[in-house]
Amino acid sequence: MALLVPANRRDIVTERRVAAIVSAVRRDGDRALLRYAERFDPLEGPIEVTGAEMRSAAASVPRPVRAAMRAAARNIRTVAKRQVPKGWRVQVAPGVTVEQRIVPLDRVGCYVPGGRYPLPSSLLMTAIPAKAAGVAEVVVVCPRPDPVVMAAALEAGISRLFRIGGAHAVAALAYGTATVPRVDKIVGPGNRYVAAAKALVASDCGIDFYAGPSEIVIVSSRGPAGWIAADLIAQAEHDPDARAVLITPSRTLATRVAREVAARMPAEGPASQSLRAHGGIIVTTSADEAMELANLAAPEHLVVDDERQASKIRCAGSVFVGAWSAQVGGDYAFGSNHVLPTSGAARARGGLSAADFVRQITIQRVTPSGLRRIGETVMTLATAEGLKAHAASIAVRVT
Repeated sequence: MALLVPANRRDIVTERRVAAIVSAVRRDGDRALLRYAERFDPLEGPIEVTGAEMRSAAASVPRPVRAAMRAAARNIRTVAKRQVPKGWRVQVAPGVTVEQRIVPLDRVGCYVPGGRYPLPSSLLMTAIPAKAAGVAEVVVVCPRPDPVVMAAALEAGISRLFRIGGAHAVAALAYGTATVPRVDKIVGPGNRYVAAAKALVASDCGIDFYAGPSEIVIVSSRGPAGWIAADLIAQAEHDPDARAVLITPSRTLATRVAREVAARMPAEGPASQSLRAHGGIIVTTSADEAMELANLAAPEHLVVDDERQASKIRCAGSVFVGAWSAQVGGDYAFGSNHVLPTSGAARARGGLSAADFVRQITIQRVTPSGLRRIGETVMTLATAEGLKAHAASIAVRVT
């Protein structure tokens, strides 16, 4: 079962290092932030990227890349707008009205990794839903924002971009410094230091969720084997710790996929490291058993053959139905979000959406006759809990 549900072991060494960094930035502000940025990022030049610099850099990005970015942004925006919760008002009893008001967060911080590859897609996936939700100020941090990331920043309409990353960037967003403004929520993927920092500041600043290594589970009975192999390798390419698993009731398909993976897998690099350490094929006794295992895994990405299988899914971050619904398309341009729960967290929630960037505020309006009508219910329950002052708060109004 370790292949499907890896143990979440705490990394005490990383947690201690991150705690020291976060504490220093919270205490010393820019002085500590700049020290860590120069050491780890490494920062060269001003910490904030100006609008002029972004425009100049974006102009150097090839036109086909900018066009693809605009198309992807359009699709992400279309989906995000549908995800914004709606306000409503309901009368629960005569004279008692409850309203839900939707209020955008004031300021959001988006973390964009700057590791092996530039990830403009992560900027689009985090900033565009925030803007669609009505967030007034979207701040982005990225340790090495190359021209394609700056082009994405302009496309997403962000407010400010800072040339910082790691735990110190998370701390700056969570607590604010003279240079970096404090935000209401931090979203976006990162390495183990970023994940640990987000978990540490979560009691003081909202976060999306704790994100571990990326993962894909494919449940298939019929293939095509070459396509499945390509999808497994593509997901493994993200990180040496990424998890890529096929679950199938067909031993024949399992054998074919294993051969295709062996033939296509790069000799070196994160994909080969990931597949050797965390990849695998599970052969089940039936298609139903395969779906049971998939739900147990609650994977970040789940690929299934058809709608019949899709109807049985209970736990997954994002689902791709049919051989043509390549999971990689969800990473970039289908419009669904690629910031997703990992390590079984999909048992409790789905991926990032525009709904993550609003406050849902309930408002109560009660008339004198409404309180008299419902007051006895309130006083009875308060008294049953032993909270006499609660009951008195109603009694003083209705008696």
